[in-house]
Amino acid sequence: MLDAAKTTQTQVETLLEINNIEVIYNHVILVLKGVSLNVPKGGITALLGGNGAGKTTTLKAVSNLLHSERGEVTKGSIIYRGKRVQDLEPAELVKMGVIQVMEGRHCFEHLTVEENLLTGFYTRSDGKAAMERDLELVYSYFPRLKERRRSQAGYTSGGEQQMIAIGRALMANPETILLDEPSMGLAPQLVEEIFEIVKDLNEKEGVSFLLAEQNTNVALRFAHYGYILENGRVVMDGPAAELRENPDVKEFYLGVSEEGRKSFRDVRSYRRRKRWLS
Repeated sequence: MLDAAKTTQTQVETLLEINNIEVIYNHVILVLKGVSLNVPKGGITALLGGNGAGKTTTLKAVSNLLHSERGEVTKGSIIYRGKRVQDLEPAELVKMGVIQVMEGRHCFEHLTVEENLLTGFYTRSDGKAAMERDLELVYSYFPRLKERRRSQAGYTSGGEQQMIAIGRALMANPETILLDEPSMGLAPQLVEEIFEIVKDLNEKEGVSFLLAEQNTNVALRFAHYGYILENGRVVMDGPAAELRENPDVKEFYLGVSEEGRKSFRDVRSYRRRKRWLS
């Protein structure tokens, strides 16, 4: 079943290919150890795993933001639409349609909500009419931002700042969004709202997503395909629906076994007997 699903996935146009990459920080610390994954056009691909698994590093390897943290891809290749991109400047990736929404809801706190959104249009040159059209598109997905368009971004809530970050990415007219930990620090209701918007952007606007997320439960409900990272390696991948039903994923990442929900102590001890670590 899994092989058949993989075959189906390969029949879809692949936008992003990450082939056996290694990433080293400060010339010493090996963080990614041969990571490979594909992001198909029009899909939501989830990159799952705990804190320190290598999810953010994988996204930054794609967007070429590693150098600012003294990191570099030392092996393997990153291909976008058939072109090797790991040596490009981040701004060149943006012009190709690859935008990263950083972990932590970064925004320009001293600017208004609307001014923040308009900074996403900076790399484009298709005129004021396109800017106004896309701004209204963003507001149609985030009506709360329209209500607060004149408010200083630093005084908005965490959920609103996450909306600003995604809306600013949309203003760059992305083909692919790299979304890092969108649920972090948000109430469950807001998490659902953010992921519903991601789903709508994918289905209605055709935006492809590679999202890194610790909240495995919500990610696998909205994603089409998932990769699980541990200690810088992909240990499991497959269609999201199948990963949700996988006993290992259910027991360790969702805290549920055949006997029911487990305590944190039980889940933690399970680390020693996961099949992919044996």
